Amino acid sequence: MWLEGRGQPIIARNFRSRAGEIDLVTQDGPTIVFVEVKARSSCRFGPGREAVDHRKRARLVAVARAFLTIRGWHERPVRFDVIEVHGPRVHHWMDAFRGDG
Repeated sequence: MWLEGRGQPIIARNFRSRAGEIDLVTQDGPTIVFVEVKARSSCRFGPGREAVDHRKRARLVAVARAFLTIRGWHERPVRFDVIEVHGPRVHHWMDAFRGDG
């Protein structure tokens, strides 16, 4: 997997809770990283990262809270990333929610 090759082991795939689903949970050093993957076959509907709007972000945060509760990891640092796959190209937005208040 692309992230594992960059030193981020995958902890969970397609984690589901009542709040929704998150594509990947990885670890980057001590940080737990929640990753939303957006694949696009064309740019017709805009970049994949734009699909992660405020409502989607709120759901991802709720799913992350459920994951952290199950694992007992509330004291761990957390980050939210978005990966956009467009054909053979991959773009990784680290800390994609920073600045969202």
